Amino acid sequence: MRRTALEYRLLEKTELWISPVELHGADLTACARAAAQVLGLNPEEIMVTDVLEDRMTLDILVPTIQAEHIIACEKDLLEAMASVPGIHVKADTRVHSDGILGLISLDEAQGKEVLERSRAIGFQIAERIRKRAVVFATGHEVLQGQIQDTNTPFLIAALQLEGYHAVQGGTLEDKASAIARAFRRAAETGYGLVLTTGGIGAEGKDQTLEALAQVDPQATLPYILKFQQGQGRHAKDGVRIGVGVLEQTRIVCLPGPHDEVLLAWLALIEGLKTNQNKEALAVAIAGALRQKFLDRSGHHTSRSSIHLLEVSHDSK
Repeated sequence: MRRTALEYRLLEKTELWISPVELHGADLTACARAAAQVLGLNPEEIMVTDVLEDRMTLDILVPTIQAEHIIACEKDLLEAMASVPGIHVKADTRVHSDGILGLISLDEAQGKEVLERSRAIGFQIAERIRKRAVVFATGHEVLQGQIQDTNTPFLIAALQLEGYHAVQGGTLEDKASAIARAFRRAAETGYGLVLTTGGIGAEGKDQTLEALAQVDPQATLPYILKFQQGQGRHAKDGVRIGVGVLEQTRIVCLPGPHDEVLLAWLALIEGLKTNQNKEALAVAIAGALRQKFLDRSGHHTSRSSIHLLEVSHDSK
């Protein structure tokens, strides 16, 4: 599994200053470009904001920076500055900062220790986030209490059996902006998994996938069914499910009918266990759901497994 880059939040302490340094007709844009290369930034993400006497100030214009590009990187940054025409770096020149960027001045041994410790803590935090889940129902009928939400209790119990800390997020109205807000709030609150049920159909009121596309324009949206758009109440050309990612949060949009949620669950939990990417997970869930419509005779094994799962929940 690819290791996720460890990032530090700068918390508004975004300045680095280099001193003492002598400038003789130096191109400040070239200085920023050289610093960006060392710090793993795009050229437009850093700029020289001040040169006063023998001190140059660099300001990082993004809120985070990768740990390996800042810890114990003072020597690399000074060498990059010295390579810019018109910049003279002295033997006693140092890089300073008031914030997390101050880690740049650590020596190699200290830097290695801090980086390893940070990665260990980062892994623990990431694992804790990954195992936090929130489940939302959608739809006017559920919101008004006209039909019972059987999906949320099932998914919460099933997730808890798999070691997740799962909670109910409530019922969302059929409105893309409101659903997208709930997705963003869940990600900001530290939920690594967001599940929704309902709102993925072909009627105009079904807005869950539109909300998903707002927070992840590259979300994977495979079809379960396709048909002629405009026939009857079909404002769209098919029924799809959706899987997307918002920062550290995986978002999975499932159907509303309970029997379809049961079918989707087996593919979902297998994908979560094997850490499938959003494309593979979406295809697996859609494939499982198509069996309801395309291969009814192939349900027996899956339905038996689901029945056992439900029994284990009831006996908990």
